[in-house]
Amino acid sequence: MLLAGCAARQTIQLPEMDDWSTRSAVLGRAENFEFSGRIAVSAGEDGFNGKIRWLQEGDTFKATVGGPLGIGTVRIEGDGRAIVHTDKDGVRTVLEDAEQELLYRYGWTIPVRSMRFWALGLPDPTAPAQTELNSEQQLAKLIQRNWTVQISRYRVSSGQSMPNLLSASSAETRMRIVFDKWSFFD
Repeated sequence: MLLAGCAARQTIQLPEMDDWSTRSAVLGRAENFEFSGRIAVSAGEDGFNGKIRWLQEGDTFKATVGGPLGIGTVRIEGDGRAIVHTDKDGVRTVLEDAEQELLYRYGWTIPVRSMRFWALGLPDPTAPAQTELNSEQQLAKLIQRNWTVQISRYRVSSGQSMPNLLSASSAETRMRIVFDKWSFFD
């Protein structure tokens, strides 16, 4: 059903974004997008390598994270008010604090609340941030919500240069995402 809904959407090309101000404005208004790629997460002895798919439609997101070695496929969905976790056995749980509860369940976490923005190469507007830009006026480094995020590689996707390699670390977790595909739609 999720794929059928996406198939009917018209993908769009992003306008030129040649400075940080324009980039922030254009991507900050992007409400409907999807990315897929590969993810590696580690926390001490725990972690995994797998695939990630993130669909953002307004305030609603649906993320699927899948990996080997017993993690199976984990789904995390939210609508700006509640976040629901569905484990590999299909058990659904409302998460009060998604990042802490993922850490408790799996020994690792991902920055669920800010992922929408960080993946786009933007700071989350709901929290203070320190940013550094690269020579192309794109986000290179971000410190926010006790995470350090680095985007070390961009590549053209949807007509514009988009993050291709993102690394994020907190006191508990290290995460790396290679973005294989970006789509924006109206």
